[in-house]
Amino acid sequence: MRIAAAVRAAWCLSAITDSRARSAPSKRAAFRSQEWNITPAVALVIAVVVTMLLCAYTQTARADDNRPLVVGSKNFTESVLLAEIFRDEAQRHALTVAHRRALGGTAILWQALLQAQIDVYPEYSGTLTQELLHDLPPHTDLAGLRARLAQQGIGISAPLGFEDGYALAVPQSLAARLKLHTLDDLRAQTQLRYGLSNEFLDRADGWPGLRKAYALAPMQLQGLDHDLAYRAVRDGAIDVIDVYSTDAEILDQHLQVLDDNRGYFPRYDAVLLYRLDSAARVPALATTLAALANRISVADMRRLNAEVKLDHRDEAAVAAAYLGIAAPPAQSNVVALLARVGQRTLEHLALVGVSLGLALLIGLPLGIFAAGRPAIGHTAVAATSILQTIPALAMLVFLIPLLGIGAKPAIAALFFYSLLPIVRNTVAGLEAVDPALRDSARALGLPAQVRLLRIELPLARQAILAGISTAAVINVGTATLGALIGAGGYGQPILTGVRLGNPALILEGAIPSALMALAVQALFALLAYTLQARESQRV
Repeated sequence: MRIAAAVRAAWCLSAITDSRARSAPSKRAAFRSQEWNITPAVALVIAVVVTMLLCAYTQTARADDNRPLVVGSKNFTESVLLAEIFRDEAQRHALTVAHRRALGGTAILWQALLQAQIDVYPEYSGTLTQELLHDLPPHTDLAGLRARLAQQGIGISAPLGFEDGYALAVPQSLAARLKLHTLDDLRAQTQLRYGLSNEFLDRADGWPGLRKAYALAPMQLQGLDHDLAYRAVRDGAIDVIDVYSTDAEILDQHLQVLDDNRGYFPRYDAVLLYRLDSAARVPALATTLAALANRISVADMRRLNAEVKLDHRDEAAVAAAYLGIAAPPAQSNVVALLARVGQRTLEHLALVGVSLGLALLIGLPLGIFAAGRPAIGHTAVAATSILQTIPALAMLVFLIPLLGIGAKPAIAALFFYSLLPIVRNTVAGLEAVDPALRDSARALGLPAQVRLLRIELPLARQAILAGISTAAVINVGTATLGALIGAGGYGQPILTGVRLGNPALILEGAIPSALMALAVQALFALLAYTLQARESQRV
């Protein structure tokens, strides 16, 4: 039925083209001599879209006196608290500060600061010497750090008053049974199960150096999120975890911190890193930094962490109370929930919609081009397949130096992940068109473009729509990772919920994300059914 309808359409179109050909035989001959002459069109679309991407996403760090200071934080409670404390203190000095919270790990924050995506963020001296400034000795003092950072346009505040160092900890009952007091004592206990945070596993001042310094060779070692590791050791799934010395869970879960008897770990004094040009632009920034010097003790920081992690209080409210500032009035639970979900939905739709639209602009012409030239087509599909194999988090980190943080790199990453299903399904759909139908249309003298638009693409429509639907559903799920770089969306409550051990917050992002994926899939299924029904009516 579909082939017969297509042939009838071809006959009608042939009459039109024949009448035009009588007045322009040379044009008809030119069309007959071409097979899928879309190379110029593909090149034009690619050039236009790439130009738009470059213009929209290239970083343009401009000095704007009216721009608010942007403070970032890593994706753990203490860093978020310090960012909130800085923001509240800055507002006391009449500064406008926008807090972009929970941007991920050290590398993401550091790149964001270097590229003027943020102005300030909390850091630790040991992380600077061991992880970020590899050319410095481990025990470089504050003056040495300040001189080295100034070469990159970065300033460092005076210490905030407490040290939050790395350590390994085990349950007190296990320590008593195996007589574990120092890290040296772990060497003989190879049967212990280690669950170390993912960042600690790869840091220069983390597991690689620690393992060599103490000759540790555990038989079981796995990477975990820092907050999930506490849950795992509490449930008895692991025995040894890495901790921060100000973690509230150490006392709450009765853990024993093992002594670093060989002095492997450097000092981790809490400081604030900031851009020197921001300090020049906003003189009150220096006043704010000075007001926080030696302000927070170890006991204070441990108590603040406990109020958030154990008492389940909001970081902003805890920080405001610590500084003696009235917290903003809280909305009712329902109103606040609806407001948050509405905002995250708009952010998520923007990430998915823009990335999918760009993928359609590139993927469809590329798939058509690849199907018309099989030798090149296999290369195109292989290239998009390679993009699909790059882990999403790695893709985001790779894009930060080019596009900064926020929605831009997230959209770019989602665009790359959308290409494979669109290109592959377009190629598969066009290659599945009956060769006899192509030969009939060619025999009728239909130009290649007419055959493509009127016959081949309609017959391949189901496969193409399936590819677009797959890309859209993948985007909805993958877009949650954008929260790690400040892109917002449903990933924000999920990450916060994981960090705070709050299932309700995790569901606040997970349920709308799943519903959006189902809605997208249903929308494309309805579209395919509607188009099929219209085609059946015509036949």
